[in-house]
Parts: sequence; structure tokens; C-alpha cells
Amino acid sequence: MTGGFVGVDVFFVISGYLVSSIVFSEIELSRFSIVAFYERRIRRIFPALFAMLIPFTIVAVIYFLPSTLVDYGKSLLASTAFVSNLYFWRHSGYFDSPLSNPLLHTWSLAVEEQFYILFPIVIVLVGRIFPRKLRTAVVVLFGLSLAVSAALVYSDQISAFYMIHTRAWELLLGTLLSLGMFPRLHSTWTRNLISAAGMGMIVYSVFFFAETTLFPGLSAAWPCLGAALIIGAGESGGSFLSSALSSRPIVFVGLISYSLYLWHWPVIILHRMGVLLSMSDTLPSRFMTVLTPAQYSKIVEFTVSFVLAILSWRFVERPFRSGALRLGGRPLFTLAGATMVIFAAFSSFTIFAGGFQGRFPARAVEIASHPYGDDNRLTMRVGSCFITSSQRFDDYNHSECLQRDAVKQNYLLLGDSHSAALWHGLSLSLPGTNIMQASASGCLPVVDTASSFRPSDCRRMMDYVFNDYLPAHPVQGLLLAARWQSTDIGRVAETLEWARHKKIPVILFGPVPEYDMPLPLLLAYSIAWNKLGLVSQHRIGERKTLDAQLQKLATTTWQVRYISLYDAICQESDCRVYSDPEQKIPLMFDDSHLSSTGSVVIMQLLVYQGKLQPLEPTIG
Repeated sequence: MTGGFVGVDVFFVISGYLVSSIVFSEIELSRFSIVAFYERRIRRIFPALFAMLIPFTIVAVIYFLPSTLVDYGKSLLASTAFVSNLYFWRHSGYFDSPLSNPLLHTWSLAVEEQFYILFPIVIVLVGRIFPRKLRTAVVVLFGLSLAVSAALVYSDQISAFYMIHTRAWELLLGTLLSLGMFPRLHSTWTRNLISAAGMGMIVYSVFFFAETTLFPGLSAAWPCLGAALIIGAGESGGSFLSSALSSRPIVFVGLISYSLYLWHWPVIILHRMGVLLSMSDTLPSRFMTVLTPAQYSKIVEFTVSFVLAILSWRFVERPFRSGALRLGGRPLFTLAGATMVIFAAFSSFTIFAGGFQGRFPARAVEIASHPYGDDNRLTMRVGSCFITSSQRFDDYNHSECLQRDAVKQNYLLLGDSHSAALWHGLSLSLPGTNIMQASASGCLPVVDTASSFRPSDCRRMMDYVFNDYLPAHPVQGLLLAARWQSTDIGRVAETLEWARHKKIPVILFGPVPEYDMPLPLLLAYSIAWNKLGLVSQHRIGERKTLDAQLQKLATTTWQVRYISLYDAICQESDCRVYSDPEQKIPLMFDDSHLSSTGSVVIMQLLVYQGKLQPLEPTIG
């Protein structure tokens, strides 16, 4: 489900509808109180949140490397103050690993709480100043937020994703529903049709949206309107879908959903770090032929998250909301405030202490410091020849990146971020050639301009290269490199056929070995925990199979040169992990991108082995 992230948007609509319904009903009965409203929000949000943060922080102090613990301290401080959306907005680089942000999921909780801090104040003010314009005010705010989101997503997608003013319309859509602005549906047949359409919009978003989708903006209207249609139809009466959603298992998932939301991401982080369970030690041999390690990993993560969510709901949420631990008034605000102060003090001390470096061997700390260096951004030419998701094709520097050399052979390196990681090594290892570059994040170098799933800036770049640049500027070689998937093989074949028809020589670069967490962190933990096989346990096995499939396609079917990066890095079951074994510099700076030194080492190795040489001027 590549678009599973739209669940947040569906939740925002539901939350806006439920909370607004309560607020407006209390206003109608003249018993609404801002203080009482904030009390309910604290009882609803704080206990389960703190019940997750306390044990997770203890685990973080034990297991997190110093640099990661410092980042965790900063995000903990932001999460406690409900401004984590602002923190992750400021720390959302293209190559930042989600594993380095264990509290990343709290951004949506921050957006929701910021909305509910402002929402009752706005409602009260509008009610006093313009008592008959409440609906109009909500509609205006909804329209403004939607317009800003739709416009900003084109120029600053990260801001559009994290900011309250670009997400408020999703919650306000629920508010509009609570104000009775959805027409009544008296026919059961109509309710079934509308609710089915709403579910269809959500399902479409879940399965056809991806990380490369321009989101939120107008794309978020699909899941949000889908949720609104389901809620609106349900207000008018029963339907087939409302009956299904009213079943006890579905309702129970709804009851534990907040705790499940809080725990799922920390569980994923800890499991993939090897803190929860060691996959190689716990996978029964009888399941080896049924489940892949990745499938087994997801089952473990789901099961542990579900169990913790049930425990949190039963022993934390319920007692604090309606049980023996229910507090109100001054005691509630005092306890909540004191807990926030404690978290803030701990976070500040952790940051000041540099993550308590004495907990790990100095060598492990040194190796872990290699991810996300500025030298990698420089050698990949981020922002000029490599366009990330936060940039546009208009930012691509044609004169620099496509500069031809009259005395050298001119090659064009085309692809996504994995191609950008090769440019530095290719340029230094093939001195008699001029390596031009056209790279865009998440952008496959394929001639499938009709694909509606490729983001607009990627499509613009590939259309330009294949339809405009290459026909008018002959090159001695077209170098294709990307983070290939098995589903890309058909489009790769179409591209090779296009190149043969145009008489353009091609070199196809295969995939590199990948890991389920950043390689420098794996290396650091392998030293700290004295686990020599830790890195290989976290290597993704499917990449080797894909390498063989692409090699067969290139060399057997299309007779083009194929460069197996996987074979250059791995020999049988052992893969190279350092670009400089003596200085212990990791080969990759994250889970799959060659570092600047790693790129040079692997390209020079391929040249030395005779596998990477300039192409002949024409196709043989």
C-alpha cells in the first residue's frame, strides 16, 4: 500500500467532525467552556502519549548512539511541546533516514493539537463578534487553507506537508460536516452509492499514491473527500458500509487506534535496530519456505504494536478518561505541566551532554558520524544536476549539467538519486570522458512518458531528455542507473528498445546491495554489540535476484553492456561495507546510496577489472 500515508488525512477529517460536533452541541446548549475543552484534550492525549514516551526514552538512552540520542532529545522536546511538526519541517532533508527520527509520527499529533488550541478561541470570538456568521467563517478558513496548500505544494512541498495552515482544511472539512452542510440522503440506495464512492476514493489513494505523489495539496482531497462522503452518508442513515464499519472487530480497532498510532513507529524503529528481536534468531526454520524475512519482520512489528496498543488502551487510556485515574481541574493541569517540564529538562540535558558518548566505544561513535555529510550532497550535485523532491525541474542547471566537451567522449548519466551517487566516481575514474548528469529523486530513467504515476517534474525531465535533448545532441553513451524494482523490468526493456531504434549506445547499471537501516549505524552497532554478522542480517536479499534479472535482460535480450554493482560490492554472501577498510569509512552514507568515497572506490574497481570502459562510438 504505497499510499498508506493518507490515513493521516482520513483521521484529520474524522477528528474534525467528532470534536466539532461536541463543541457545537455544547455551544448550542450554552455550556461550552474553553477550560473544560482543554481538560478533555489533555485527558485524551497526554496519558497515552507519556506512557509511550517514558519507556521508549529509557530504551533510547540504553541503545541509541550519541548522535541519534541527541536528535531524539531534540524531537522529544518538540513532541512534548506539540511543535514536532515544526521540528521535522526544519530537519527534513532528502537523505535523512526515518530511522534517525523515532518520534517522526508525532508531527500529525502536533498539527491536531495546534488546531484544537486555536479552534475554540476562533469559534468563541466569531460567535461573539459575528454570531450569525459562524458557518461563513468556517467556510472561509477552509477555503483559504485549501488554497494555500494547493499553491504551496508546488514550491515547497515539505512546508505544505507539515504546517498547520496547509493542513487545517482537512480538519475543517470535518467541521463543515458537523455543521450539517452535507445534504440529507433519504434513499438507502443513494447512501450505499455515496459511501461506496467515498471508500473507493480512499482505496484509490492508498494503492495508487506513492512517495513521489505531489502531496498534500489537491491530491489530499481524494482521501479527505472520501472520508467526508462516508461520514455524510452515515449521518443520513444506515448503509452496507456503515454496517461493516459497525462490526465489533472494526470498532475495537477504532478504540485502540490512538495507542496503536503512538506505538507503531517506535516498534518499527526498535525492531529494525535489532533491539526487539533478532530476525535470524527467531525465524523458525519451518517458516523459511513460507515467509521472507521482510514479511516475517512486518508480522512481528504488527503483532507487537497491536499488543502494546491494547495494553495502553486498557490500562492507561480508559483509567485516565473514565476510570480510577480520572483527574480534572488544577490537579490535571499540574500533573500534565510537571510531566512536560521533566521531559523538557531531560531533553535539554541530553542535548547539552552530547548524547552521553561514554556509553559506546569511540570507534563506533566515529563510524556512526559518517551519515548525511555535506560532501555527499556536493558530489551528487544536489540542487543543480540532481533535483530532490523539494525542488522543481526549473531548478535544473542545463548549462552546467549538460555541458559537452569537444575533445572528450560525452556520456549522459540519467536516473534517480542512485544515479547521482555514481557521478563523482564515474567522473574521476574515466578521465577521458565527459560525464553529463540528469538526476531527479524517485525518477526512473525510462521512456514511459504516458505514465500517470510519474511525478510532474520527473516527467518533465525525462520528456526533455528523451524527446528533446538526445535526438538533437548525440552522445557516445547513455548511462542508466536507478533504484530499480522488479516491476520496472518491462519499462527498462521499452527504454532499451527505444535506444536501439535511435542508435544510442547504452550502459545499464544494476542495483547496489541495500539494508533496512543506514549502513554506518549498522557498522557502529556491530562494533558496540560485538556482532560481526549484524550487517549481513539486515541486508535486503531481493536485490541480488533483481540484479540477475536485469543482467539477463540487458546482455541476453538486448545485447547492451551491463554493470553489476552488486557483484562489484558483494562476493557470494560477503559484501564490502567500507570504502576504506583502514580508516573505517562506510561504503554508503545511508541504507543504499554510495558515499562520495564509496562511489570512487567501486568505479575504480570496475575500471581495474575491465568491466567499466568507454563504449565504442557506435553500436556493434
